[in-house]
Amino acid sequence: MSDVTYYVALPFVANEEGDLVAGEARDYQNSQAALRGARSMAAVSAGAIAFSRTGDPSAGDFAPAVILARFGETPNEVE
Repeated sequence: MSDVTYYVALPFVANEEGDLVAGEARDYQNSQAALRGARSMAAVSAGAIAFSRTGDPSAGDFAPAVILARFGETPNEVE
């Protein structure tokens, strides 16, 4: 199977200790939709990122995620 690119928006929320934790990710059809989704998520949570990931799903082999944008507060370790 050939490589596929997934576009994702991932929100972050503050837990009881005030640490940022990932919420539920959502897949999108393209990068612009992922950017809009992340922007919307950040409006109702601490922050969000939009990223893409390319690879072969049948082999489970994926390149590292590419951050498209950050909105609001996101953890520093998300690179």
